[in-house]
Amino acid sequence: MRDREGASMTPAPTDRLWVRYLPSFLRKRFEDRHVFQEAVENSGWLFADKILRMGVGLLVGVWVARYLGPALFGQISYAGSLIGMVGAVAGLGLDSIVIRELVHRPDKCGEILGTTFILKFFAGIMSYFFVVGLVFVLRPDDTIAHAIVAILGWSLTVNALDVIDFWFQSKVLSKYVVIARNFGFIVSAIGRVILILAKTSVVSFAVMNLVELSLGAIALLYVYSLKNGSVRKWRVRLSIATNLLRTGWPVLLAGIISMVGLRIDQVILGQLADSKEVGIYAAAVRVAEVWFFIPSAVIASVFPSIIRAKEVDEAEFYNRLQKLYNVLAFVGYAVAVPVTFLAGIIIHLLYGKAYATAAPMLVILIWSDLFINLAMARGTFLLAMNWTWILFWVNVASAVVNIALNFFLIPKYGGVGAAAASCISYWISAHAICYVFKPLRRNGSMITHSLLLPKFW
Repeated sequence: MRDREGASMTPAPTDRLWVRYLPSFLRKRFEDRHVFQEAVENSGWLFADKILRMGVGLLVGVWVARYLGPALFGQISYAGSLIGMVGAVAGLGLDSIVIRELVHRPDKCGEILGTTFILKFFAGIMSYFFVVGLVFVLRPDDTIAHAIVAILGWSLTVNALDVIDFWFQSKVLSKYVVIARNFGFIVSAIGRVILILAKTSVVSFAVMNLVELSLGAIALLYVYSLKNGSVRKWRVRLSIATNLLRTGWPVLLAGIISMVGLRIDQVILGQLADSKEVGIYAAAVRVAEVWFFIPSAVIASVFPSIIRAKEVDEAEFYNRLQKLYNVLAFVGYAVAVPVTFLAGIIIHLLYGKAYATAAPMLVILIWSDLFINLAMARGTFLLAMNWTWILFWVNVASAVVNIALNFFLIPKYGGVGAAAASCISYWISAHAICYVFKPLRRNGSMITHSLLLPKFW
């Protein structure tokens, strides 16, 4: 809005309070860069959330793994992998698309959220019955696996409330999501400790996992009601549903393939080996995945600004994308190099002698994190360009390679073979395949640059 003389009446954005307390050399770089400040603050909340989960979650998770032992820990990991793969279907591939729509059309917020919730809820119900039937087919005589999947599977419907998270992400207000979800996390962490002390069965830990998700969803619903009104304002619109599903189909298929590639190793390992080998491999995976919070937090904070840059300035769009690649490559190396040399010590300190053979698996898996980081960053480019079908074929190629390598390597090398299959397939998905698709060749060069010259911003 402007006054009669043409001067803007909209208040100019001000620097964040925390910027004033930075050292002078940093303050000069942050001052008047309000989008960057917003992203840094949002990332800070997400980092705080993940660091808390990394510390408390890893501590309690390791305690649970030690208490259950490799075989029973393998049971719950196998069930979680099955549900994770089916969960890609329940999500309908709408996450980033809905965030993009909320950024572009804030006036349609209630209709977008209401429609997305209904779509994800009913997809979750159908996915639940599918995964319960699937575990009966794969492991007809494993009653423990049946019970765990039947309990954890309800998370597929609870996750429909993630639409609230999408709204907060579109506003770059992740701190409220952090506060809400950590309520459920802390309560469930205390609950798991009680279960260990009470020496309960493995099924009770599946119940506690579901409790965590449910409490987090309820808290998220409460925070949303405080910040943006009641969910009673949500509306379901057939036109929006049709548009979301039409746009989301390629992302859905890509998400299914991506999740299959991410979790199929534990499922194949469980079918070709045994639950003990799955438990040992899952221990290595847990340590390798602890660091995923870093790329997730960074991407969640900068994705809206990358979308906006594309609409305004192509040069700035690619500049921001290159910076994202640089940061995530730097983070990948910063984690992979020390873990490579300390893997044996880490596994011994965390899990004990029973999981000692997880060390070489961890060495391989930690390098796959580098390529996962870059693949996630490249995914923001494809979504910003709305090239969702390319994303689908990229994930198909990665999954096919991963599955083929798993069937070839697991019978010979067990969990180490599964880790090698994952690492190779992630490199192909993130980097090598960029030179196959012509629209991605510029990204391939950008990723090569970030791998050779990684730097923090």
